[in-house]
Amino acid sequence: QVHVVESGGGLVRTGDSLRLSCAASAPSFNTYAMGWFRQAPGKKRELVAAIGWSGSTTYYSDSVKGRFTISREVAENTAYLQMNILKPEDTAIYYCAVALLAYMEVNTEPTEDEFDYWGQGTQVTVSS
Repeated sequence: QVHVVESGGGLVRTGDSLRLSCAASAPSFNTYAMGWFRQAPGKKRELVAAIGWSGSTTYYSDSVKGRFTISREVAENTAYLQMNILKPEDTAIYYCAVALLAYMEVNTEPTEDEFDYWGQGTQVTVSS
C-alpha cells in the first residue's frame, strides 16, 4: 500500500509563491515517476507537472510553464511543486500522484491512467 500526502496549500495573493510537498510512503520511491494535477471547481482534473524517476525528465502544462517547478528529493521520499507568480486561475485542489511503473520517464505528457496512487489533495486559492 502506498500512501501519498500533500501539504503546503493555502490562500495567497496574485504574484505570490507557494511550495507544495508530496510525501509518498512507497518502497523503491526512487524508481517512480511523480505528478502534480489540479482540479478547479466545475473543471476536469488536469496535469500540471510531472517528473520522471531519474529526475532528468519533466513535463509542464503550457499554463504553468516558466512559473512552476517540479522536483524530488529521493532521500526524503518527497516531491515538490514550487509555484511562482501565482494567478487567480491557479486556484484549485492540487493532487500528487505516484506512477508505480518502474523507471518511467516523462518525455511526453503522461496520462492520468499512468498514475496509480493519489493523495487527498491540498487547496490552493489565489486572490486577485
